[in-house]
Amino acid sequence: MTLLTVWPDTEPDTVVVRTSDPVEIADVLGRLGVRYERWPVVPGVTRENALEVYREQVERVTRDEGYVLVDAMEMTPSDDPAWLESADAARRRFLAEHTHGDDEDRFFARGAGVFYLHIGDRVHAVLCEAGDLLSVPRNTTHWFDMGTRPDYVSIRFFHDDDGWVGDFTGSPIAGSFPTFDALMAGR
Repeated sequence: MTLLTVWPDTEPDTVVVRTSDPVEIADVLGRLGVRYERWPVVPGVTRENALEVYREQVERVTRDEGYVLVDAMEMTPSDDPAWLESADAARRRFLAEHTHGDDEDRFFARGAGVFYLHIGDRVHAVLCEAGDLLSVPRNTTHWFDMGTRPDYVSIRFFHDDDGWVGDFTGSPIAGSFPTFDALMAGR
């Protein structure tokens, strides 16, 4: 179940909004220019078949938003030390507050992750799960947490062939707010 939690950006212990109501989530995010949609959840989706399984929805978003590159990525937990090291390095990179010169559209076909949007004087954490599409507008300050044992398949949309390019702010703010693991445990 999707969860939206909002805090003042200087008070990570003060929750001002906490909801799992998809209509309320779409309303709150929509007022910020952030698009949130729910797509049907299809069991058995992998990186290899995600684009075909969600072909109709992908074609609509690509057409409506003018994307030129769409791909799928997958993180599946493993006890292999090399995988654990790689997953930890990827998590640390995305946990740093950053912006993009492009919109960041992600659809979660399987699993979960949290986008933290730092807009104005608020931090909006959107715990996305299977069936959630979130579109973070270009130049929105944010970070992403996939947890200590990442497990998801996501479809990513890009306006240019460079794919994911982050401009890091250098702010330590991400370390002040509850992590993916803490949000999952506190539901």
